[in-house]
Amino acid sequence: MASLAYTVLASTLESRSNYNANKNFRDQCTLATCPLSLSYWGYLPSLGANAFFLALFAISTILFVGQGVLSRRFLGFTFAMVSGCALEVIGYVGRTMAHHNPFGENPFLIQIVCLTIAPAFMAAGIYLCLSRIVTTFGPENSRIKPLSYPRIFIPCDLASLLLQAAGGGIASSASHTDKDPTVGNNIMIAGLAVQVITLFIFICLATDFAVRTVRRIKTMGAQNALDPTHARLRASWKFKGFMIALSFATLCIFTRSVYRVAELSEGWNGHLIKTQKYFIGLEGAIVGTAVLALNIFHPGLCFREGYERGSTGCCSCCGGRRKKARRADAETASSEAVSAVDLEHRAEK
Repeated sequence: MASLAYTVLASTLESRSNYNANKNFRDQCTLATCPLSLSYWGYLPSLGANAFFLALFAISTILFVGQGVLSRRFLGFTFAMVSGCALEVIGYVGRTMAHHNPFGENPFLIQIVCLTIAPAFMAAGIYLCLSRIVTTFGPENSRIKPLSYPRIFIPCDLASLLLQAAGGGIASSASHTDKDPTVGNNIMIAGLAVQVITLFIFICLATDFAVRTVRRIKTMGAQNALDPTHARLRASWKFKGFMIALSFATLCIFTRSVYRVAELSEGWNGHLIKTQKYFIGLEGAIVGTAVLALNIFHPGLCFREGYERGSTGCCSCCGGRRKKARRADAETASSEAVSAVDLEHRAEK
């Protein structure tokens, strides 16, 4: 009887081509009555793996908040990473919920929207760091000005984020109103494609800067090729670790974005999205490793050597208190002028 009921239900699903029929069919399914191949996922989301990633991103969120408060610098980077990690937490809450009911629509929509747009925030945090790195080594080694990096890449990342968010919202709304979410899915793909292109150009410019810097060092020597103001910062092991962590995280986010473009291009019933091992390896593990690397080498802590300045020094590259330095210089000049006038009056007397 159960086999006959399943045959009837399956044939009913296949005979209806519209999304409304598929959704209504899933609403009646449970793990006891329907096979996983008919769920939104095509598999049972792993409770262990998703709970692990949920805990990892929750801890990472707390760490980024604490590191931002402790360093009181790189607040833009901290905000971007906290936002991205918080969305990852919400997404993995959805996947954890789906372990108990893979036929439910809301957990699927929660994870596909939140986990799709979360790395866009992380990419923004990465973009903010390159201008500081360029200043630390010397702007003359870069093809564009240090401040041009965030001015170029942040708007591109914002466009990517808006497309992904809009696509996710349209797909979610369509799904809730029993309509086909393909249009929203295509907009999400467009947003991811913008993110991939932006990251690729960013990687090319960062690589070009590194190559040009190395060549200048070989030709002119480190003392002449690099800004001597930041020599102490460049020599610190924390800064070197941050450079490696940032490069690693950039490649991780880029790889993940390429995977998500390929995944969503197949639609919500494609092979990639229906295969859990690809998601765990190319989404959860890659993004999780990237944020852990940036937790360990948070720029607010790794640039700390640059905050200790003997003169006006590293404050310019590390977002230091330039205004306070200028104010102190102005106060010093003012007091010197007052002293000079006072001496003149005494001399006249």
